[in-house]
Amino acid sequence: MHKFRTHRCGDLSFNDIGKLVKVSGWIHRKRDHGGVYFIDLRDHFGIVQLVTSDQDNRIHTIPKEDFDKLTSLSYESVITVEGRVVKRSDDTINNEMATGEVEIVIEKYIVESEAEILPINVNSTQPFPEDLRLKYRFLDLRKDKMHHNVKLRSDVIKFLRNEMWKQGFSEYQTPILTASSPEGARDFLVPSRLNPGNFYALPQAPQQFKQLYMISGFDRYFQIAPCFRDEDARADRAPGEFYQLDIEMSFVTQEDIFATLEIILSNTFKNFSNWNISSSPFKRISYDESILKYGTDKPDLRNPIVIADVTDVFKGSDFSIFNNAIEKGSVIRAIPIHKCGDLSRGFYDKMIAYAQSDLKAKGLAYIIVDESGNGKGPIAKFLNDEKFVELKKICNLNPGASVFFACDVEKIAASNAGKIRNKLGHDLGLIKENEFNFCWIVDYPFYEWSEDEKKLDFFHNPFSMPQGGLDVLNKASTIEEKLSIKAYQYDIICNGIELSSGAIRNHQLPIMYKAFENTGYSVEQVDKSFPAMVKALKYGAPPHGGIAPGVDRMIMLLANEPNIREVIAFPLNQNAQDLLMGAPSEVDKKLLSELGLSIAKKVKQ
Repeated sequence: MHKFRTHRCGDLSFNDIGKLVKVSGWIHRKRDHGGVYFIDLRDHFGIVQLVTSDQDNRIHTIPKEDFDKLTSLSYESVITVEGRVVKRSDDTINNEMATGEVEIVIEKYIVESEAEILPINVNSTQPFPEDLRLKYRFLDLRKDKMHHNVKLRSDVIKFLRNEMWKQGFSEYQTPILTASSPEGARDFLVPSRLNPGNFYALPQAPQQFKQLYMISGFDRYFQIAPCFRDEDARADRAPGEFYQLDIEMSFVTQEDIFATLEIILSNTFKNFSNWNISSSPFKRISYDESILKYGTDKPDLRNPIVIADVTDVFKGSDFSIFNNAIEKGSVIRAIPIHKCGDLSRGFYDKMIAYAQSDLKAKGLAYIIVDESGNGKGPIAKFLNDEKFVELKKICNLNPGASVFFACDVEKIAASNAGKIRNKLGHDLGLIKENEFNFCWIVDYPFYEWSEDEKKLDFFHNPFSMPQGGLDVLNKASTIEEKLSIKAYQYDIICNGIELSSGAIRNHQLPIMYKAFENTGYSVEQVDKSFPAMVKALKYGAPPHGGIAPGVDRMIMLLANEPNIREVIAFPLNQNAQDLLMGAPSEVDKKLLSELGLSIAKKVKQ
């Protein structure tokens, strides 16, 4: 018989009754029923019930000394048990367990490892502070939910690999130690011992390397790629590192990439969820349309609320606050809710308080359409009949509807309207449940204006292709004309979560030089900052493009978790600290000396 097990805990069934078996695992629960002692033994595959007794006339017993030792063991102690599988009595069958028809009568056991008193209860759903969970992550990962999430992660990654191979992709690796890049987020730097004073950078993404694969003649690349960015944590972003399904394809258009990824995402989400999934092709929404209608380029399309521009309705109206703001350059965004029922005055007051506290707005105006189709509310009287009819037409307002208004400069008004839309959707229960709603956001601006640096900067990826190529870059002479240039850049969104950005790449060096010239880079600076790309583009580069959906975010959606750290086995906390391993930490001065480094004293401000 095997030293540790003949069967896994979760595999025993009615068919094993009468067999002498051996199982190993953790003591999950214990129960003393008047001398009959039950233990739920857990391993990776499930739970099985063990039973023994201290009374000879009840069931097979083990020596009293062994019985006393066994019953005194703490939860999460590891034991190996040998015994015979028996059928449970009809009144004790547990249909919620895969092994609920049977139990093992203990004949002998070995204590493999005795546990101390637990800082975290593994056998309950009791919540614990996140810092404690991360400090004892190995215990937290034993809990059913976390164990399921990590197993789901493994299964999803395996499935993604198989899907990529089915689509004709090959898996290639890219370096972890690379050069620092001036674009994107903040790098993690690694000092070089052999090249004192010089540093590697951990890759924010394999962007340049995967393009170099295409330029090297490989046609379809993928990789489950680790990426490293020194960014602050968010609910959907882990600090430090994350994984993405990195994809690049040669001789493709934007639509080719869309069609490929839609197959992969659809198959993956269908395989791991029974929720409704958007049918292919996924909806395409331009960036400008998304900002107008949803107040964000990450719209949650499960929310039926659609924002509208009603600046012209209030222009010249008797509502002086809006009218004066419009004259100074502000816009008005309307956030309508239809068939909202008879909302209380307290609800409107709560929304005003939200706008003032969370959005730092001066207030939040609203109008209610009563059952007769007339306007009610604090500002309804300021719109004459003609303007009120126009408002109802633009926002499609019927009796029983309400509409809120965000007033500010365009960027802030759009953002505030989007946040109000999200809050209304959640508070009023408008979000469709059990649905994955995908969409593509397309036609992103190629450039944006940096108010801090007072110059143009790239809106997204600097290596993307502008729509119109070199001609549009050469013809754009003013700031406004350059800001109007669109790029072959796109995001894939699901339920308000950005899964990935992607782009058709620029494969022509003159376009690259001109694109960077508009952001203040000289040819020499481009050559110095991106030597590999510049060199490669001189020797024949194919048209190519790609995308890299975040694996962590996909699993977060599939597990229906609100925070990405719930689907990562060993994440950093919000302060980018590993509480289990004690990182980041000070290092030995000898190591610093070998690297030619010293720690400067922090100057008090």
